[in-house]
Amino acid sequence: MRSLDETLDALTDELRAVEGELARPDVAEDRGRLRDLSRRHKELTEVTTTWGELRTAREDLVTSREMLTESEGAERELWRAEVDDAESRIALLEERLETLLLPHDPNEGRNVILEIRGAEGGEEANLFAADLATMYKRYATLRGWRVDVIEERPSDQGGLDGAAYLVKGEDAWTRLQFEAGVHRVQRVPVTEAKGRVHTSSATVTVLPEAEEVDAEINPNDLKIDVYRSSGPGGQSVNTTDSAVRVTHLPSGIVVSMQDEKSQIQNRAKALLVLRSRLLAAAQEAQAAELSGLKRSQVGGGGRSEKIRTYNFKENRVTDHRINLTTYALDAVLNGDLDPYVDALLADKRAHQLAESGRR
Repeated sequence: MRSLDETLDALTDELRAVEGELARPDVAEDRGRLRDLSRRHKELTEVTTTWGELRTAREDLVTSREMLTESEGAERELWRAEVDDAESRIALLEERLETLLLPHDPNEGRNVILEIRGAEGGEEANLFAADLATMYKRYATLRGWRVDVIEERPSDQGGLDGAAYLVKGEDAWTRLQFEAGVHRVQRVPVTEAKGRVHTSSATVTVLPEAEEVDAEINPNDLKIDVYRSSGPGGQSVNTTDSAVRVTHLPSGIVVSMQDEKSQIQNRAKALLVLRSRLLAAAQEAQAAELSGLKRSQVGGGGRSEKIRTYNFKENRVTDHRINLTTYALDAVLNGDLDPYVDALLADKRAHQLAESGRR
C-alpha cells in the first residue's frame, strides 16, 4: 500500500502535469477539458499547499522540542508555548489534509437546480412547499448566493404547486445536497376549522447544474410541444402559445415550462432543467453500477419517507438521518440551516473516513 508521503508526492507530480496541460493553447479551446483541468488544479493546489504547511509545522515542532530541552526558566515556558502551538497546528492541518484526500465529489463547485413540490396533504402541502421555498431563498441570502427563478406555479390558496430555482454559489451544491428528500410538516392548516394538527409533506430535489459540455442533447432526440400557459384553477394567463413542454425521447424525461411570456425563454429554461436531470441520471446510474444500489432522492413523496420534520406546535425541527433535533423552528424557516448542514457534512465526512479505513 502506498504511504501518505508517496501519495502526496504523486499528487505534487500530477499538479505539475495539470499545469503543463493548462498552458497548452489547444486546451483553452476545449471548454469541457479546460473546466475539468481547472477544477483539478484547484483541488491539487489545496492538497499540496496544506501538505507544505504541515511539513513546516512538523519541522517547527522538532525545533521547539529541542529548544525546550535546552532552555531554562522563563525561556523554557516560551518554548513550551511554541511546542503547544506547533502541535495544535499539526492536528488541524492533518485533519484538513485527511478531508482533502477523501474521494472528491464531482459536483463540488457547481450551481444547483432546486425543485420543490407539494406532495401528500393537498393544499396544505402546497402551502408548506411555499414555506420551504422562502426558507431556501433566505438561506441563499445569508450565504451570499444568487437565486434565479426558473419556474413558480402558484396553487389555488397561495401555496406552490411546484417551483424550480437556479441557486448560484461556489458552495451551493456542497451545502444544499442534503436537502433532497421528503420534508414533513406537522401543524394546524389554515383550512382546518377545528384546530386539529395535520401531517403533510413536500418534496425537494437537488440537481447539479449541467453545462452543455456535460450533457450534449441531440435536437433529433427532442419532442417539443407548445401550448397556452395556465394559472391556479386552470385559468389561462397568456393569450399566446408560449408554454413549452420538452420530451427527451431516449430517456423519457419531460420538462414543462411556462413562467416566461416568450416561447424562446421557456424553451431555454426547459433545456437547462433537462440537461441537469440527464446529468443527475447519468451520475445516479454510475453510482448504482459501482455500489449495486440505486436510490431516488424523494421516493414516492410519502410522509413515512421523510428526511426532516417541522413541528409547529413544539417549535421543533428534527433531521431523521442524523437524529438532530433543535427547538428553533422559527430560525430555521428564516434561513438558519447551517446547524443542520454542518452536522450533515460532518456525518458524511465521518462515513467517508470510516470507509477509507483511516478511522
